[in-house]
Amino acid sequence: MAYTQALVAELEILALFNLDNSQEEGIKVHHDAAPEAVAAARRLYDKGLISRPDGGYLTSLGLDAAEQAQNLLTILAGPHP
Repeated sequence: MAYTQALVAELEILALFNLDNSQEEGIKVHHDAAPEAVAAARRLYDKGLISRPDGGYLTSLGLDAAEQAQNLLTILAGPHP
């Protein structure tokens, strides 16, 4: 499986969630946001990862995905030997 722009956009949306308060703090992707972000949020909703087509809260599956996405970003952005 290759990383597509669509998947990267979905990862970017997942990276926006605050995992410390994921059940109290959601996100909102406004209708005038970048079209890629609006479409990515809709796909995440269709996949059952977020509670609303424009963001909302993470589902339990979404929380798992966001944790993995944010961990990967941390690893890739970290110091390199």
